[in-house]
Amino acid sequence: MAFYDWVFDGLGLREWCDSDTSAAPLSMADLLAQAGNDEGGEGVPFPSLDALNESCGTVSQTRDLTAGIEEAFLAAKSSLKLVLDPITQPLSWALDGALWLFQAVPWFVMIPLLVLLTWYVARSFAVTVFVALSFLFLGFIDHLDVAMQTLAIIFVCTGLSVILGVPIGIAMSKSDTMQRASIPVLDLLQTLPSFVYLIPLIFLFSVTESKLYGIAIILYAIVPIIRLTDLGIRLVDKDVIEAADAFGMTNRQKLIKVQLPLALPNIMAGVNQTIMMSLAMVVIASLVSAPGLGVLVLRGIRNLELGVGIVAGIGIVLLAVILDRTSKAALSRVDMGRNQN
Repeated sequence: MAFYDWVFDGLGLREWCDSDTSAAPLSMADLLAQAGNDEGGEGVPFPSLDALNESCGTVSQTRDLTAGIEEAFLAAKSSLKLVLDPITQPLSWALDGALWLFQAVPWFVMIPLLVLLTWYVARSFAVTVFVALSFLFLGFIDHLDVAMQTLAIIFVCTGLSVILGVPIGIAMSKSDTMQRASIPVLDLLQTLPSFVYLIPLIFLFSVTESKLYGIAIILYAIVPIIRLTDLGIRLVDKDVIEAADAFGMTNRQKLIKVQLPLALPNIMAGVNQTIMMSLAMVVIASLVSAPGLGVLVLRGIRNLELGVGIVAGIGIVLLAVILDRTSKAALSRVDMGRNQN
């Protein structure tokens, strides 16, 4: 006899309860028990769907709810794929092209180019030397190729995040209504576990398509650049805006010549955070065929190869430090330039 039988009997619903039963294959308790997480609760059970289903078969189980979500998604899959495929295909081309380029260029050309790019962006001797030594070390331990793959993905996904995120942040800063509507979406993207991004994408796209992990990385990493662009423009001094209005500037001129330059430190901070989040997601995206250092980390976990996982992890740390120090040095240059002006 189930605990809540008396409720349905007292309400005279026994005949209704016995007229139909839930078709869910397993309750959540059964599912957790199979995974070894059955804690064997005692006392009065919470009146959940599964607990009520034990007393009344007509009440749906929680697994019916999860199955319904899956069926609804699969029903819409064809329509979603029809719309999203042509829109996202350029992302696959960009990722595949970047991966090919970073691997096709010889190391004795690629490393100097990256070092020169670091110097151009950061103008810091210490950062530039650190970047050069880091890439030489990665080459010395035969991890340069996979590091280049990871770097190629980060360049493409961070670039697209900035290209998409800055205009969205600008639009949010100009409209309180859009900001109120966007914040819940950004909160969802920022708090959603990174693995969950991959679940619907696996159903929509083939694991052989680069855009599968590219979309996941962009969705995960785009939030900081949107938030900080919005914040930076909103923090521009109102007196400066009034002065621009007094000079007869149009909204476009105010945005390009006043607001964006003054908001640039915040935007650069958003770029830094976007780069770091892209790198974090690249490692997780190795679960769905993303190449790079994450593949070696995943192999170390699956095969219990301690050395492989640790060395790949060190490579990821070096890339993270390279990207972080370079972007922060660029941010410092922006701050110094603004203070001099």
